[in-house]
Amino acid sequence: KMFYLRRLFTQELCPVVTTQSDLLGSPQQLLCGGFGNAIGLDSLTWLHKLAPCFPLRGEQIQVLHEPQHFYETLLQRSSQAKKRIVLASLYLGTGQLEHSLVQTLRHRLQAESSLRLNVLLDFTRGTRGVDNSKTMLLPLLREFGEQVQFSLYHTPDLRGMTKRLAPPRWNELLGLQHMKVYLMDDAVIISGANLSHDYFTNRQDRYILIEDKPLADFYAEFIERVQEFSLAVSADNTEGLHRNWRILPYEGTKQQFIKLAKQRITDFVQQAYQRQLKVKAAEETGNSSKVDTWVFPLLEMGQLGIHHDSVVTKQLLSNCIAGSRLKLATGYFNLTQEYMDTITHKCRAQCSILMAHPNANGFQGAKGPAGGIPAAYTLIAKSFYESLVRRQQQHRVNFFEYEQPGWTYHAKGLWYYLPETPLPNLTLIGSSNFGERSVNRDLETQVCLVTDNKDLQHRLQAEADRLYDMSSTAERQIVQRQVPRWVQAVVRIFRNFF
Repeated sequence: KMFYLRRLFTQELCPVVTTQSDLLGSPQQLLCGGFGNAIGLDSLTWLHKLAPCFPLRGEQIQVLHEPQHFYETLLQRSSQAKKRIVLASLYLGTGQLEHSLVQTLRHRLQAESSLRLNVLLDFTRGTRGVDNSKTMLLPLLREFGEQVQFSLYHTPDLRGMTKRLAPPRWNELLGLQHMKVYLMDDAVIISGANLSHDYFTNRQDRYILIEDKPLADFYAEFIERVQEFSLAVSADNTEGLHRNWRILPYEGTKQQFIKLAKQRITDFVQQAYQRQLKVKAAEETGNSSKVDTWVFPLLEMGQLGIHHDSVVTKQLLSNCIAGSRLKLATGYFNLTQEYMDTITHKCRAQCSILMAHPNANGFQGAKGPAGGIPAAYTLIAKSFYESLVRRQQQHRVNFFEYEQPGWTYHAKGLWYYLPETPLPNLTLIGSSNFGERSVNRDLETQVCLVTDNKDLQHRLQAEADRLYDMSSTAERQIVQRQVPRWVQAVVRIFRNFF
């Protein structure tokens, strides 16, 4: 059994090679009319050619800082929702705070008969153990019937003998639903945080709330599309096909499932482009003068052959101009080789990379092989730093590690500063860790936010400052920290899985 698993993880599921053809199409003309009257954003206009754009005003955006504020916002917004609540996450925990969230949803469904609740979680993570995400949500499904749609995404890579033999936790290595989108009526929270106790209390992440109906409509429909090819959970505790779908992800041919699922997503994005082109003229003659912020949703579904977020991220790194600055954060330092090569050879910005200190890593102290993951991230960071030294680029890339007693670190994203600007002009925020899993295995989404709104820029700067203030420079520690030999031996084999 272990021989089979080792062969599977090292040979049969090699990383997908990203190509430009994997991009989710592109509009034939610029959407949103570029960046309007904003000064200095010309070097970023290429974004309009690669992703749908939602123009809005900076005051429509809230930047949340604390896990507790994130949790309170979820409760408050859910308790007031009238039309829809959409929750997409890796999993829902089973503690008291999670029970309170479920009770809030229950009370709101009782009070608003027209309210619809859509929940999308990962199958393997959401069904792990006896008490799990599925058992937490089944009572809502049974009590409210048609008001609730509960789906579990099941990777098409988990099938056949692998599905039968791979034990819990190990089966999660093959691919997950990793997106974090929390939508209440016309407000969307984009984050990297899951719905569990740690993320509500002492696990630091990022969270941004955007109040914009077109963007909310986009994400609500997008999650519904993913739910179509996910497993639909029934009130009798069984999982089956969505009413619009005919192929189980673990039966038939994997290629056929991937082809159809990919087509559903690419069709959706193309429809989004077309809708935006139709309303473009109206926006230009309407409130375009008030627009100072532009939001670009980015999607990544490597296991379905969809590479969109990674294409945009690579181009952003490549297009960083001389004199600019870039702050990049990841909960788990396992940047793809392509990202590292781009930072080394093409990026011209001064870069500051923020990651978790081993003491702030969620895997620190874990039982079994998972306990070696923090050391593996140190090894990968050390290898990258030594590569920068060899290429005489270490003066341009600095490393920082977050460490706060009693806290773990899970924040990810980046902040980009154009030359001679003290405040960020752009941020990426969402579920991607910029790693091998994010590009090749998991379902991810983040937004690219470009702004000329000084108040929002100050709030984004305060967010970055807060995270970096809880960190310290780490080059010496990374180089000197001891890495167990067994970790050194296996990290190359398993790097694509964590």
